[in-house]
This record gives sequence, structure tokens and C-alpha cells, in this order.
Amino acid sequence: MMKNKKLGIYIHIPFCARKCNYCDFLSAPETRETKERYLSLLDREMQLYKEIVSAREADTLFIGGGTPSFLETDLTDKLLCSVKKWIPSENLKEFTIECNPNSVTEEKLNLYKEAGVTRISLGMQSACDEELKKLGRLHSVKEFEKTYELVRKHGFERVNIDVMAAIPGQTIESYKHTLEYVVGLSPEHISSYSLIIEEGTPFYEKYRENPPVDEDTDRQMYDLTKEILGRHGYHRYEISNYAKEGQECIHNLKYWQGGEYLGLGLGAASCMEHERWSNVRGLTDYEDRICRGQKPVEQTEELGEEEQEAEFMFLGLRCMEGVSAERFEKKFHQSVEERYGRVLHKYENMGLMRLVNGNWQLTEQGIDVSNHIFADFLPE
Repeated sequence: MMKNKKLGIYIHIPFCARKCNYCDFLSAPETRETKERYLSLLDREMQLYKEIVSAREADTLFIGGGTPSFLETDLTDKLLCSVKKWIPSENLKEFTIECNPNSVTEEKLNLYKEAGVTRISLGMQSACDEELKKLGRLHSVKEFEKTYELVRKHGFERVNIDVMAAIPGQTIESYKHTLEYVVGLSPEHISSYSLIIEEGTPFYEKYRENPPVDEDTDRQMYDLTKEILGRHGYHRYEISNYAKEGQECIHNLKYWQGGEYLGLGLGAASCMEHERWSNVRGLTDYEDRICRGQKPVEQTEELGEEEQEAEFMFLGLRCMEGVSAERFEKKFHQSVEERYGRVLHKYENMGLMRLVNGNWQLTEQGIDVSNHIFADFLPE
């Protein structure tokens, strides 16, 4: 009965060669033994969700981290075999795996191809070696380029490249160089984020009082991203994501458009049937629960109607397409005007929102103050 329900699946691999100076994701270097143990537990967690997955149509899969490509070749094979056993790759519209340049090999790319991976996401961040060193990245620009060529040589036709603005020591000129370098490679998708100084990272102690780049420079970098990527045929479909026509990330659109998703592995988040939950973050706890045949869930939250409506609005507004009034009414059985008319027209009158072809969207000025606008949709 629910087989027509689409489901996105995320698998978290929390290992990397070294934690970058800005990273607050759940990741760390680990021994081979720990990695083997973790993959065995992941396989068992997959089986715990077998019924849920078989009742839906899992059409996207995203393996992220950490650094999934940091797994040794045989462990990569082990992971992909577990996945294939659980979800036939022919059912997937999109299968993404995140890779770092210093850990991609021909053997791993062959395994990805055989397993049905359709999309590679490469963490480049900068086309300047000095900036990469400051970030604590282990690859050089030359190494990145070799990896990119290798990925293309193996026939991957959908590639994302991550770039970062507001890096310590970065200038408008060096950021412009990074953008021009990336568009010169012609990937199908580019994600561009400003560095955020997160608590608990090496950068936090160093820069919390004095951000490495001032607001005006950060703003200029933001404008430069739109200008250069737009000029080279990339359209912005979400606040931080740009794609060539038809190359948007289908999996990530599920998060922004209110789709269902299931997360496996340490700290992974899920949202299905008005319920949101996240997994435990510690390996010992994760192992303990799975060995007892329990799902390793830590926090569960039942989403009421108001929370669902608010999330539908502020996540949808992250996308340039905006929030469809028709989809809102179909989902919540009332018009978006009835529910949020006061907020919508307030920002429309301020020039921060607009209604285009039945979709409520943020204007360019609205994107600048998007967090403030999003907060207005939250239940009181």
C-alpha cells in the first residue's frame, strides 16, 4: 500500500584520515579493526529497517561522512555489498558517495561503478594550496585535479564539487580564482558554503572573537559566487547549491521539500510519517543497542501539525523554486494564505518575498535575511 512512498537513505561513515580544523561533523581517524566492526554493525542496522524499506520505494542513497572514500578497498567492497543486499541499485534514481582527493583510487572507483554509484561528491574547498593548509585539508590542488580526472575517466557523469568562502587568509581575488578554476572543470553541480566557526573545533578557539573574513568581504564572495556560476550555466536551486540544468541533487531535495528519509550509522537523522529521530553518537552505545536487536535511536520527536507546516515553509523557502501553494494545501488541507497570510504579505510588502506562478519565494533581499524570515514561521 505504501510502496509508492519515496524514501531517501543516508548512510554515515564517521572515519577520516584527519579531522579538518573547521569540521564539527561526527568524524575521527580510527583503526582498521574499528572500521570493520562499524561496518558489521551497519549491516545489522540495515536489517532492522528491512520491513520499513521494503514497504517504500527507496529511490535515493547518499553515503557521507566523515570520508567514505577513506575506507580501505576491501572494506569499501564490504560496505557496498551490504548496501546491495539491502537495496537493489537498479531501483535507485541517484546514488551518491562523498570522496576526498587523498583517498580515491582506481580500485575504489571500479567498486563504486559496479555497485551502481551514479554521483560523486568531491570535497575540494579551495583552489589555493595555502588556504587548503589552513583548513587542515590533506590534498593539494594538483592532487585534486588528478582525482577529478580519474573520476571522469571511470565514466562518472554526475560530479559535485564543494567550495568554501570566508577561509582564513582568503581574499576576493583568491576566491574568484577558486570559482573560475571549478567552472573550468565543468562539474554538473557545485556547493558553495561560507566557513562557519563552530564550537569545539580548532578554529573556534582561534577565530571566535575575530572572524577570519569580515561581513562585507563575505558578502562580496557570496555575490561573486552567483555572478560567476550563473555566467557559466549553473542555476542556483537552493541557497548554497548550484547545478547545470537537470543536475540538482535529488537526495538533498528530499530534505528541503518535506520528503521522507532514513539515516543509518552514528548520529544519523531520520524523518518518516510525522516522526523525527536521530541515532546515538557513541560507537559503544551504538554497538550495545544493535547487539541487543534494538534500533540505535537516541532522540525521537513526534511532529505536530504546526511543526510540520512550519518546516514545510522554511525548508521549502531555502529552494529558489519556493513553496508551492498547491502542495501546501494538498498536504495540510488548508490554503497557505489561510495559515500564513499575515507573515507572507508582511514580507511581500517589504520586498523580501514574492508569489510567482503559485509559489511563494524569497527575493534576493529576502535570502540575505532568510534566517530571520524562517523564524517567523515557527510555532509560538
